[in-house]
Amino acid sequence: MEYAKKAESKFGKYIFCYFVGNGENQERIHLAVSEDGYNFTPINDNKPVITQTKGKKCVRDPYIFKGQDNCYYIIGTDMRCEEGWESNHALVTWKSVDLINWTDETIIDIKEMGEEYKNTTRAWAPQAIWDEKENAYMIYWAHSTKEHNTAGMYYAHSKDMKTITEPKALYCRDVQTIDGDIAYNEKNGKYYLYFKHEEKQAIAYVTSDSLTGPYADNPVIVSLSDKGVEGSEIYRINGTDTFIMVMDEYSTDIFFMQQTEDFESFLPVRREDYSMDFHPRHGSICAITDEEYENLLKAKF
Repeated sequence: MEYAKKAESKFGKYIFCYFVGNGENQERIHLAVSEDGYNFTPINDNKPVITQTKGKKCVRDPYIFKGQDNCYYIIGTDMRCEEGWESNHALVTWKSVDLINWTDETIIDIKEMGEEYKNTTRAWAPQAIWDEKENAYMIYWAHSTKEHNTAGMYYAHSKDMKTITEPKALYCRDVQTIDGDIAYNEKNGKYYLYFKHEEKQAIAYVTSDSLTGPYADNPVIVSLSDKGVEGSEIYRINGTDTFIMVMDEYSTDIFFMQQTEDFESFLPVRREDYSMDFHPRHGSICAITDEEYENLLKAKF
């Protein structure tokens, strides 16, 4: 089998935000850091850095990103696993200026949108991306209701990561479609929506010329793991044209890593070339500065 050649990160560092399991005390925000984008080390001895105080008081599937205001945001699934897989109807967000002190904990309850959303049974794995046309963040998540139990991708816009516009369908099909991750390919001007194709237990993608769709109805499977995977996320190795996709091999308690330069053709990264050996579950990675990296290593949570 052909394997990817590791790319050399040109500047900055990386942060990995994740949770660690299905127990109440495991559904918490954890952080790890990396110098090269391949090898990650948990901070705070792999103990939580945020303990949720609102909503379900448990969080899964956290997504971390840097906002337009140079602050960092985390958005996650407000869910307590022990209550069941169709028990959540809200998202949870936090904000930080330094990646250490997290404030503005906010519950965004999809049920409160009323009408067709009042019977929401899933609001899973939210992520956010800046929408230039709307001058707002586009928040998107896997959504289902009692009436429509097959989850599809929905989206809404937000100026502040606290309130949202009325949700709209983004990509909904007859098969469960969850764990969406949207990336923009600068080379061909297309948006790639990666998601867990539940029927195949694999990561697939569809493309669109517009962030909010429509996305073509021809999903292409791209995950190279021979195990079931979910919770994929793609990120750039700083200063290069190389992108890494990580995904949760949920049956093995291991993350799988593969690499691309065109968003479509991938090669696996050798297991010995990356390390995430601290039992992370569905998480996300983004770039940080050298100074932020050093401050995180010294921080007391």
